[in-house]
Amino acid sequence: QVQLVESGGGLVQTGGSLRLACAASGRTSSITYMGWFRQAPGKERDIVAAISYKEDITYYPDSVKGRFTISRNNTKNTLYLQMNSLKPEDTAVYYCAADRNFRVLLGTSNSQYNYWGQGTQVTVSS
Repeated sequence: QVQLVESGGGLVQTGGSLRLACAASGRTSSITYMGWFRQAPGKERDIVAAISYKEDITYYPDSVKGRFTISRNNTKNTLYLQMNSLKPEDTAVYYCAADRNFRVLLGTSNSQYNYWGQGTQVTVSS
């Protein structure tokens, strides 16, 4: 099993920055990819970034490309999401996710993740 705990959410003005962190524990050595998702009220949970643990590749949807950066610190078992140039439409609960499927290089959909954090609220004021 893998346990995930997010931190770093909060209230920020339009154009501001936040950095989210996700501390992983448990069987972290078997993680093959991790990601960040977000869910706004009344909307589906969508991916905002993903990173492979097997190869040096990342994924971003167009909505955040160039503004968000995913990274990881293997020594600290921590995943990060640096969010710059934030917009009101970025307001959502942000979730960290992980999986141990060695057959998949990088997961980009909800169904490809079996481990989830509890979420952290990010609110961008206009």
